[in-house]
Amino acid sequence: MTPEEITQVAPRLVDFVAGMLTGLPRTDQRATGELSVRGLLMNGERKSTQPMAERLGIDHQRFRYH
Repeated sequence: MTPEEITQVAPRLVDFVAGMLTGLPRTDQRATGELSVRGLLMNGERKSTQPMAERLGIDHQRFRYH
C-alpha cells in the first residue's frame, strides 16, 4: 500500500489494530504494534525494522519492545 492508501484506511486500520493489541498492557507497546502493522502493509520488499522505519519516516529504534 502507498502512504496515501494507508491514510485513506487509517480509521479502519486503527480500529482493527486496537482489537488485535488489546492484550498488550502498555500504550507504547500498542503504538509500536500499530506502526509495525502499517510498515508491513506498505509497499516495499524488505519487511525488517530498518526498511519499514524508513518508509514510515521514523527512527528504527521505535520498533524496539521493552
